[in-house]
Amino acid sequence: MTVRELDAAGIHEPALRAAYTHCRGLNARHGRTYFLATRLLPVDRRPAVHALYGFARWADDIVDDLDSSATPGERAHALLALEAQLEAGLRRERATEPVIRALADTARRYGIDRRHFADFLASMRSDLTVGGYASYEELGRYMHGSAAVIGLQMLPVLGTVGPREEAAPHAAALGVAFQLTNFLRDVGEDLDRGRLYLPAELLAAHGVDRERFEWSRSTGARDARITDVLRAAAAHNRAVYRDALPGIAMLAPVSRPCIRTAFVLYSGILDAIEADGYAVLHRRAVVPRRRRAAVALDGLVRAVAVRAARRRGREEPVAGPCDAAPSSRPRVAGAPAPVREEAV
Repeated sequence: MTVRELDAAGIHEPALRAAYTHCRGLNARHGRTYFLATRLLPVDRRPAVHALYGFARWADDIVDDLDSSATPGERAHALLALEAQLEAGLRRERATEPVIRALADTARRYGIDRRHFADFLASMRSDLTVGGYASYEELGRYMHGSAAVIGLQMLPVLGTVGPREEAAPHAAALGVAFQLTNFLRDVGEDLDRGRLYLPAELLAAHGVDRERFEWSRSTGARDARITDVLRAAAAHNRAVYRDALPGIAMLAPVSRPCIRTAFVLYSGILDAIEADGYAVLHRRAVVPRRRRAAVALDGLVRAVAVRAARRRGREEPVAGPCDAAPSSRPRVAGAPAPVREEAV
């Protein structure tokens, strides 16, 4: 499929094709949910998504790789080197690193604002020194660079049916919603890295502190107050998804099945966390394979229908749950549920 994607995108130079192929491999290997959803995009748009993912993954690995013996100073130096390579690539200097080569090409093709990359790297640098946040407001400033800009980077690739600036707040909210879900799913692993993305004000509201979380993580003991914190964090996450949901209808019809599928699959992570009794300090919640397959099949049917309509000269959206008024949350198992007000 890689050759078809590159040909459709008009990427012909051999070294550039190899760079995009490298990014696609990173997406397929590390971003299972993301890669699955990307397969629902038209083939000509997939290489750009692979490049954006590859860059984000590279920076994230510098910061978060638990298997690496690198010191914080060495990680900071690696981030600075990455930023220098990116700036050179964006200036059209010949990049030798495949991820940078593909990303710079994508940024030029789609006119992606360079500030989004700078903001992203600024948040990555803060992860090397900041281990917690006092409030959701403070966490939100961090997530602008670590998550909201990811949605904004994607928007030119996905396309919109109206002014891009109208869809931008929803795209940013969706990036934040995805990351909040990751924070909740990975709270135990993040503690092992010395970080907690649940605001101190939220913990205090339920009578616990960070030390209590670390104790629960190390001993395996459960605490009802910690469960209450995690339940409240999930509720906050679902509210962010509600803010993001209207943006799906603002996307180009050919892109909606991809984003809807990602939306439903990530919603399933929240539901899996709830079904597992909010035990995320001790084990990672996983969406059942049957559910993942059902959602993917539903997305494929929608994508095929949209493309068929496009070939007939129409661009009308395919009616579906994302076009309906939201009500309750999507189910974790069984046939694809309507996307309601829920989390990604």
